[in-house]
This record gives sequence, structure tokens and C-alpha cells, in this order.
Amino acid sequence: MPELPEVENVRRGLTNLVKGKKISSIEARYPRMILTGAEEFEKALKNQTINSVERRGKYLIFKLDEDVFVSHLRMEGKYNLYQDEIPENKHYHIFFNFEDGSTLVYQDVRKFGTMELMKESELEDYFSRKKIGPEPTFEDFDSKGFYKSLHKSKKIIKPYLLDQSLVAGLGNIYVDEVLWRAKIYPADPANIIPKANIEKLHDAIIGVLQQSVELGGSSIRTYKNALGEEGKFQNHLKVYGKQGTPCPRCGTTIEKMKVSGRGTHFCPNCQPKRAK
Repeated sequence: MPELPEVENVRRGLTNLVKGKKISSIEARYPRMILTGAEEFEKALKNQTINSVERRGKYLIFKLDEDVFVSHLRMEGKYNLYQDEIPENKHYHIFFNFEDGSTLVYQDVRKFGTMELMKESELEDYFSRKKIGPEPTFEDFDSKGFYKSLHKSKKIIKPYLLDQSLVAGLGNIYVDEVLWRAKIYPADPANIIPKANIEKLHDAIIGVLQQSVELGGSSIRTYKNALGEEGKFQNHLKVYGKQGTPCPRCGTTIEKMKVSGRGTHFCPNCQPKRAK
């Protein structure tokens, strides 16, 4: 957490909250979070206006007058906007003070989140180096290319989907959900999965992520969007977190196992292991 739907909803909330605001100063209480250097970050962003907040995969992109900065929320990162007094909180690490007196605060319990300053012209190369795949839309995510990539790979399908190179934005929750919808065993090698199931998987990735975006994401553990609102997609989960309950499709008991170290939920009847 958070995964693409949650990050997209944070982006939408931030757009409403901070678009058009001019930064008067920045205070980095945990400088290591800013990978390109806290001092340069604070100096460069002062007096710049946030013109838009965009997203690529699970990354937020703040576009300013002259620079951009990329924010990766990792496991627990979140943003809070305060109009006046800011409560004391040891997990508040980066403070963006605006000319209108409000402050955007970055909060991160685990301190795993990162920020990086760069020019907008550097973004394409940045995401290329990170091997971030296409966005999960019918316009960007080509089904034929997806099939070719899986057909020639012996990688286990679940961690392959998690590594972001095939398609951007999938995390543990949504990989379990889309594999269930496509009737694919999570530990099968990619190259033995039938084409028909891969086509179902392609469409399920787009459909599930888009549905979750519209429902505000999944509020599991601590996620809330930038407006402090919880998501509703957790009410529509079919297998994630459902171990010991009947499969909504066939009635078989949902099981949980480890796949490449990740807790994985699946239906042993709907998602049978295929012979290699």
C-alpha cells in the first residue's frame, strides 16, 4: 500500500488542495527522504508555484514553474494540508509552506517514501531507467505486447506482475484480484499460461484498477486520500484477505500461501496449478 488506485486518488485530492499555491519555504526534518539533496530541494522550490499534480504508475509528479519533483509514497506515505496550526507528530517529515499561510505536510510512519527533484525533460528517462511499464488503460497497455512478454518468460507470474515492467501500478492486493478473475495460479511460470487466460488477465488489470480508482481505492490498514477520506474498493475484493471463506465464483474455500515471499490469496479450484 498504496497502489495505483490509491495514488491516483491522492493525486486528485492534492490537485484540489494545492494546485496554484506558491511555495514560500520548505522544511525537511528528515533530509534523507529527499534523494537529490534536501538543501538543493529547499532552495530550488522556494517561490515556485505548483501548477499541476500528475501520476505515473505509483509515483506522484508535482510540476512547478521551473522544476518537477517526483514523490514515491512507498508503504505509509501520505499528505496532509493544514490551513493554520499544525499538530505535533513525530511522523511529519517534510513541510511545504505556502504564501497563503497553509502548509502541506508529508507524513510517513516508516520513512520509506522518497522525493527527487529534476527537470520535466528528465521525466521520461527517469521512468525508463526504473523500467516502469505502460499505464493500465486500453490506449497504453497493448494486449499483444503483453502476451509476447509473458509467452517468452519463465518468470513466476505474480512477482512478474509486481515488478512494474509489464504494466504500471499493480501491488499485492490487485495482483491477487486480477489473477483470480483470469483464473491463473499465482505461482505458475508466465510462459505456460494459455493465451485466453492472458487476454482475460489483460482486461482484468485494466478493469479492476479503473474500478478501484472510481471507488477511491482500498482502505486496508492506514490508507486515506489527501482529503482524509477512505476508499471503498475493499468492499468489492473477491480473494485478497478472504482466506477461509468461500470463493464467490465456485464456493471452494479461499487459501493463502507465500509466493516469492508475498502473502497470496487464491481459489484452488478456479486457479489450478498447471503442469509445466
